[in-house]
Amino acid sequence: MNSIPAVIQIFIQPQPAPEQFGTGALVSPHSAGYQIHIKAGNEVRMVQKAARLLDNLGLSQVQLAGEWPEEWQWAFYQGFVNAKRLTGVFFCGDALTVQRLTQREHCYRFAKHLVNKTPEQLSPQLLAEEAAAFISATAGANQVTYRIISGEQLVTEGWQGIYQVGRGSVRAPAMLELDFNPTGNPEAPVAAALVGKGITFDSGGYSIKATEGMLTMKCDMGGAATVTAALALAILQGLTQRVKLILCCAENLISGHAYKLGDIITYKNGTTVEIVNTDAEGRLVLADGLQLACDSGAALIIDAATLTGAAVTAVGAEYNALFALDKALAKRALDYAEQQQELTWQLPLEKWHQQQCPSPYADTANSRPVKGGGAGGASNAAGFLSRFVANEGQGWLHFDLAAAFNGTANAYWAAGATGQGIRTIASILLHEVNA
Repeated sequence: MNSIPAVIQIFIQPQPAPEQFGTGALVSPHSAGYQIHIKAGNEVRMVQKAARLLDNLGLSQVQLAGEWPEEWQWAFYQGFVNAKRLTGVFFCGDALTVQRLTQREHCYRFAKHLVNKTPEQLSPQLLAEEAAAFISATAGANQVTYRIISGEQLVTEGWQGIYQVGRGSVRAPAMLELDFNPTGNPEAPVAAALVGKGITFDSGGYSIKATEGMLTMKCDMGGAATVTAALALAILQGLTQRVKLILCCAENLISGHAYKLGDIITYKNGTTVEIVNTDAEGRLVLADGLQLACDSGAALIIDAATLTGAAVTAVGAEYNALFALDKALAKRALDYAEQQQELTWQLPLEKWHQQQCPSPYADTANSRPVKGGGAGGASNAAGFLSRFVANEGQGWLHFDLAAAFNGTANAYWAAGATGQGIRTIASILLHEVNA
């Protein structure tokens, strides 16, 4: 007979730990479990760090007990879970607090599980199907319709970016077009569109990555997971307006049928793009998704992607990078991110960034032909994307998700997906669309 693991209680203790546990110890034993010793200042990070220590002790289930602010509980969850175990935290407080935290955990668990899957487990088609099933289950199937465009059908409908990037794999590229419409009116305007990069594995193509750079590239569909989970969270928190979800899914592999350096892609809007780096593929698939989002007439368009190493170099792995031509909207987005306690930093983007990757053969190249895209690589990638949005970029936000995944564990995070960005995008939807 299998024994049921005991649920250990975790308390907050404002007093320092007893001396025998070391000066400044964050965690010490309690008669019913453990206590976390909190000093004023950076409390949220201290709680998350303490949760990592407790996870490393091998605890599998814990009950938060006593007085716990909501943000501290969430920080504990983020620190305690790991890629092998995305559950095991029982929240405390009034029913509404527990409900909010449980809803958030539900959405983050979906995203983290999806990102942490192996490339073999998650094909482009399956990514689209799982996202559609999750939103349908969250909202109710009567509020959701969707279609998945895959393989040669992408060419027929003019979605050349996704097709070209994914044609080197035996597993067909796919685009999910999902319509969440709680109004019941098929003529209701689309209030917002979310676009996610869904590269289920990125070898770099013929611009092949080194082993150390390729090892974690199952995470390259983190943008798709993030916007899907953000939409689900917004739905659970009361989203009442029509929103489109568009996922651009492909495997970037090498084969006799893969796209090559020097190829030129002609997009649906007539823009021609020379391929000077097959590892700058995320922007190529997002260009299709952004055009479809604009076709919907949505006043708010948000895309999210693990797009550039340059963003990680600029802001580190604790922050996500934000780009926008709509400066007023970007300021509000940063405010929402701060309210949600998700570190986000705005990096430069101007119209002239569209011209930073010139080509003698096409309207633009997809990068500069140097490692990492050269100076300003993240801004240049955002400039490329801005070619494919309407209204001079008004109402458009681009998130480069530098903080979405950790290759190795650190003091605050287990290795794997973090979910950073989900709360921010859900908050933007609720404030900008539901207002």
